[in-house]
Amino acid sequence: MAIATTMRPLVSLALPEKGAARLVTQLFLAIAGTLLLTLSAKTKVVLGPVDMSLQTLAIFLIAAAFGMRLAVATLLLYMLEGAMGFPVFQSTPEKGIGIAYMLGTTGGYLAGFVVMATIAGWAADRGFDRNPFKLFGALLVAEAVMMAMGFAWLATIIGAEKAWQFGVVPFILPDLIKVALAASLVPAIWSLLPRRK
Repeated sequence: MAIATTMRPLVSLALPEKGAARLVTQLFLAIAGTLLLTLSAKTKVVLGPVDMSLQTLAIFLIAAAFGMRLAVATLLLYMLEGAMGFPVFQSTPEKGIGIAYMLGTTGGYLAGFVVMATIAGWAADRGFDRNPFKLFGALLVAEAVMMAMGFAWLATIIGAEKAWQFGVVPFILPDLIKVALAASLVPAIWSLLPRRK
């Protein structure tokens, strides 16, 4: 039995088939994605060394809608903006900017965001974004990997016990809600669209 390995993500509905127009549209979407990431980072609740924001939800939605390649490109562009000193990250410029900020307490989470987008985008490319249960599973894996990377980095700075207490525990329930929300929203959007052959 053959299994389709690649399907088209939501964004494919808005992309021209080929040529310069496709590239320009992808660039526009990537820039728009970095703006959404910046806005979601600035929507935060202060919890300690690592604040809570809507950023993981934004990453899930971008990855599920864009697919792996465009999602990863968007996240890398966002990281480049931050590295260049633009105040795109959470708590910038208050807690620093640029590379110095990226190597601080949130460094592992920032790297984890790129991996999260890779996993979620990969799943979307394989049609998981059409099924809320499959998408939930994929996003849960992406979330766990990102949290593990964030915890590991934070533990080197403040110790494992504090990293677990301040960098993981407060985020478990809110991030599970974000995973469930993204896993519900994207398939719901697909269900509203006319079926394409």
